[in-house]
Amino acid sequence: MTTTARSVPFFPYSQLFTSREPELMEVIADVCRRGAYILQKDCRDFESNLAEFMGVKYAFGVANGTDAIIIGLKAAGIGVGDEVILPSHTYIATAAAVHMVGATPVLAECGPDHMLDASDIEIRVTPKTRGIMPVQLNGRTCDMDAVREVAERHGLDIFEDAAQALGSRYKGQSAGTFGAFGTISFYPAKLLGCFGDGGAIVTNDDEMAARIALLRDHGRNDEGRVVAWGYNSRLDNLQAAVLNFKLESFPQDIERRRHVASMYDEGFASCNSLTLPPSPDDDERHFDVYQNYEMEADRRDDLKAHLESRGVRTLIQWGGTPVHQFKELGFTVDLPKTDAFFERCLMLPMNAALTDDEVSYVIESVCEFYDG
Repeated sequence: MTTTARSVPFFPYSQLFTSREPELMEVIADVCRRGAYILQKDCRDFESNLAEFMGVKYAFGVANGTDAIIIGLKAAGIGVGDEVILPSHTYIATAAAVHMVGATPVLAECGPDHMLDASDIEIRVTPKTRGIMPVQLNGRTCDMDAVREVAERHGLDIFEDAAQALGSRYKGQSAGTFGAFGTISFYPAKLLGCFGDGGAIVTNDDEMAARIALLRDHGRNDEGRVVAWGYNSRLDNLQAAVLNFKLESFPQDIERRRHVASMYDEGFASCNSLTLPPSPDDDERHFDVYQNYEMEADRRDDLKAHLESRGVRTLIQWGGTPVHQFKELGFTVDLPKTDAFFERCLMLPMNAALTDDEVSYVIESVCEFYDG
């Protein structure tokens, strides 16, 4: 048993750059030498490559993942008087985007896999409901058959917050491509991260794409004439160049994450005090990419403190507060399943830079807590 504490960060931000510094410096220098900063070839190339990677017709780079949702909702015509159903187990940005277009976020429960519980959507539908927004969380795609069944029965649109799910698939189809639009975040700690904020909106709908193109760039058309009200939300061309470079090796990063998840799954197999996320080979319908490794743990807070003492940094997602618990925002809905989950949830280090030795140390440290 190891006795000397080590340091395993939750996410090694500096390694985003230092692990490939010479190549990244050349990418950055090339953009700067050309003075190519806003909506240049690098951004167009990245959008094209991202669309190809996801198997979708259109991809638009925007300033961040929150803007992506807002612009997508505006392009879909969502506004005052409308309701959109989404899980409470999500970042506040998902609900805030609905609010910012004048609509009402309606919060629902999460299921055993920590995703939007499709069976709970039904009771949230009202005459004002316009859409369902599944959050493709932790690198997993929801059971989209179940979500679509509810949406089709009630004549509702689907809008996907796939900020944490680039590369994830359900029955071979990419997260973000099931509904009217999907959104991606390129925040540094995301699956594909840039060196600041960044996001994208993807769609297969021609009319939706035309509206998104106007909305992200001041309402300007291809001739530069303003023909609608719009936002200033364009993916920085420098970030696009970095993302385009990183996209080339992204499949290898995904495989590394799935390997780490397999190690965790095997290492904790006999620990009855933990409820693990689905394993990489748990369900052939799902191809999970493990943005996070979010488990449930007995004596969660004590385990977190123990791991901290061993140099293992962990995180409780959303600071331990699901959206419906922000009472200052006017939420009054009772979601007991989500409440119970947030008493137990904990995320272990999960990123492509983790070594097998570090993963083994995390496993050893967790098992030491429960065996001690």
